[in-house]
Amino acid sequence: MRGPHNIWRLIRTGATLERTGAMSVVMGAFNPPWAFRVAARGLAWPFQWLGLKGDVSRPPLTRALTALGPAYIKFGQLMSTRPDVVGAELARELQVLQDKLPEFSVEEAKRTVAAELERPVDEVFSEFSPPVAAASIAQVHRARLAEDGRAVAVKVLRPGIERAFQTDIDAFYLAADTIELLSPASRRLRPHDVIEHFESVVAGELDLRMETSSAAEFAANTDGDDGFQVPKVEWFLSGRRAMTLGWAEGIAANDLDAIDAVGHDRPALAERVLQLFLSHALRDGYFHADMHQGNLKIAPNGDIIALDFGIMGRIDEYTRRVYAEILFGFIRKDYRRVAEVHFEAGYVPADRDIDEFARALRSVGEPIFGLDASRVSMARLLAYLFEVTERFGMQTRTELILLQRTMVVVEGVARSLDPHINIWQVARPIVESYIKENIGPKALLRDLTKTARVVARFGPKLPGMVEAALIRQSDPEETPKPRGWARDLTWMFLGAGVALVSAWLVGLI
Repeated sequence: MRGPHNIWRLIRTGATLERTGAMSVVMGAFNPPWAFRVAARGLAWPFQWLGLKGDVSRPPLTRALTALGPAYIKFGQLMSTRPDVVGAELARELQVLQDKLPEFSVEEAKRTVAAELERPVDEVFSEFSPPVAAASIAQVHRARLAEDGRAVAVKVLRPGIERAFQTDIDAFYLAADTIELLSPASRRLRPHDVIEHFESVVAGELDLRMETSSAAEFAANTDGDDGFQVPKVEWFLSGRRAMTLGWAEGIAANDLDAIDAVGHDRPALAERVLQLFLSHALRDGYFHADMHQGNLKIAPNGDIIALDFGIMGRIDEYTRRVYAEILFGFIRKDYRRVAEVHFEAGYVPADRDIDEFARALRSVGEPIFGLDASRVSMARLLAYLFEVTERFGMQTRTELILLQRTMVVVEGVARSLDPHINIWQVARPIVESYIKENIGPKALLRDLTKTARVVARFGPKLPGMVEAALIRQSDPEETPKPRGWARDLTWMFLGAGVALVSAWLVGLI
């Protein structure tokens, strides 16, 4: 419930960070401006006695985030994929947030499953293990079907998780509104819209029926992808608070020692993770938007297995083309074209200087192009990109938040598997293939065909539309608009012509 009472939640957040020692860790990792440091510490320090104590056996930041709740844990999961930003030691500490959080009891899980399936658990499963993984939203149990003995994974939402998330999000709204009020410059980042987008994403993640559907769609899209697996969905053993998938046997993607021990090729895995993500985003417009190491396994045969489909991203065809052209422009070092695409898509206000923007993009791309990941400081790069976006008045695009966030996470996963990966070189074949198929003569012909099919459906309605236009213009009670009849008739005849051409194209192609 939104309201002033959320001020208390924000104070307690700062107090918890201060009490657990996490405030110093955050300041050291992100190195914010001194004014922000003074303000944050000044507001939090006097109230640190009000902060949550957390699990004193955990490192400071992990202790604070787990005490604060699931939405904060999500933030920690993102940081755990970026050792190049927060440091290798802190990233390692935060990896426990991916799948090693405190568990709730097997009995509670069984009650939830029985309520969702409307059948006793022992009637459905011959085995039901203690939790094998526990994350911010749910935990997973290994089970065996009583019917045929197949091993499955049963995911169960945490008790009260819906209320806990809503509590956090309400406080985030207050923080966003306060930031917009106190810092007009921040409004271009649209913090309120960002939180609204986050809330909609979380709402889908808290309904496992939606996740079941997402897993099925993702499996269908990726069925032909070499070296990639999605567990089979058990539709009739899934509901709102519990879902069942086929069991995925493999090594967690964050267990690098185990991956090395069995002889998997880590550089090849790193390339495949990045190329698969780009393929799914560009080819399908539907991608796994939570691809941290805790949601990936390496199968015995070397396949990458994706898990946890609560957060999925979808981008339309136009946005895919824009995204591909931007990537391709960077790959070819055609910064002028990259700038043009930003202006054409409306990402940069039209009153800005396109040549200056191209020059700024060159200053971003040239220092990192051709370098392996170990020689690129992502923290410095992100800081400079923020400066560029501020200088040219670029606003946050909420429709791209998941894509951009996932790209950061996937690149971090690829780096962890191969610190020397060359991102541009790995991305090039996927982007070039997409450009060839979707931006050129073949794509133009395909677009015309789609347009023709849509327009052709209006063919039978054209006579009635013309007649209605004539009656409307001749009605003495209706004040005719200047040249309205000519405009309407022109569009009607143009429509008829397009319909005829469309019918021909549909029959031809």
